[in-house]
Amino acid sequence: MTDRIEQPQTMGLWMTTGLVVGSMIGSGIFMLPVSLAPLGLNMVLAWGVSILGALSVAFALSRLARLGGNGMQSYIEQAFGPIIGYLVSWAFWFSNWVSVAAVAIAFGSAATFLLPSFGTGTVSLLAVGSIVALTAINALGVRMSGGFNLLTVAIRMLPLLGVALLLVVETASGATLQPIAATPITVGNVATATTLTLFAMLGFENATAPVGKVRNPERTLPIAILGGTALVGLVYLISSSGVALLLPPAQLASSLAPYADVFAAHGGPLVVLAAAFCIGVAAFGSNNCLVLVTGELGYAMAERRQLPAVMARTTAIGTPVVAQIVGAALSILAVLANSSRTSAGLFVFLVLLSTSGILVIYLAGTLAAWRQDRSRLARVVVALALLFIAFAFYGAGLEANLWCLVLLTIGGANYVAMRWLNSRAPTPAPALVPAAPGESVV
Repeated sequence: MTDRIEQPQTMGLWMTTGLVVGSMIGSGIFMLPVSLAPLGLNMVLAWGVSILGALSVAFALSRLARLGGNGMQSYIEQAFGPIIGYLVSWAFWFSNWVSVAAVAIAFGSAATFLLPSFGTGTVSLLAVGSIVALTAINALGVRMSGGFNLLTVAIRMLPLLGVALLLVVETASGATLQPIAATPITVGNVATATTLTLFAMLGFENATAPVGKVRNPERTLPIAILGGTALVGLVYLISSSGVALLLPPAQLASSLAPYADVFAAHGGPLVVLAAAFCIGVAAFGSNNCLVLVTGELGYAMAERRQLPAVMARTTAIGTPVVAQIVGAALSILAVLANSSRTSAGLFVFLVLLSTSGILVIYLAGTLAAWRQDRSRLARVVVALALLFIAFAFYGAGLEANLWCLVLLTIGGANYVAMRWLNSRAPTPAPALVPAAPGESVV
């Protein structure tokens, strides 16, 4: 390892868009129809709110991205100063390594479904193994991680597009679709459904994390963030609604794998196994993006001396392997420390922690965009983003907001501790460089 980057690897438009899409399409969407089905038409309205809200937040972040590829912390610092910038970056960092743990649990659960011989008791071990494997992949560089992500994105899109295709075929053939639950449309029901759909829409902010590793960031980041978010939102709306229209309500309410059950009704066991495989790949591929982003965030904070300096060390191609290993270790500890919970209970607990931090990032980024771009169109869209964020905080509930405050308090304590440690560290003497012939040393 070295402190000097000799040949840094970078990502272009396709890989950056793949990072957006890959971060968004994880395991959450494949279980979401079960939670949304009892809410009836509130589900459709919630998808509309979440997609428009996510696009408005993505628009705000894309406006900040025009400032260059220096990362979220730099954008927030320009608007609100270093302390707020640090707290946002801290929230970004912890939400990602917590998400790594949550999605690893989802992968472990999918693996036990595909290979029942593992048994449900091995979910935590499989989760840990997947984190170790993905950290090894990311240690090979951002282009290796990006290429692997593009491959897995193609695979995990298959179940989503397959359900959409089945819905079109069934509708065109005149088949009777399943009824949607007759739940009254209320603000509370829409808020609940929006909270659920919001989790599936998270991830587009990850494109801002690889500092200095996106080519032409002023152009690439806005296109990748907005284009990737719009694509995923449209696919989610059609496929999630399709599951509710293709499965009987009673079966959907008790389903452990709703997308697989849809294919089971229209194909044989091999189709079901293929769908389950794609869902497992979705969890694994999504975590690949999260491991990449967690390492980049830890590295950026360490360069600012807000995390231990050793985390700023990189390989010759600019890979922050130490920061990746630290993030992976924290994710593994999160899995093992809570392994006594059921898999579902552990997943929900970790998702709660992650979502708390993401909402803080959205709020700070949107407020920074409000200050940075004063055009009328930007102000209208950013105002919609702020309303959506407030609605999401309301839908998340008191417990999520309290967890957010606890984790931000820990971050504040870390900030004070790192400033104290850095103030006590000796300042290195400047290196003496011999003068070239004919030059003088001043």
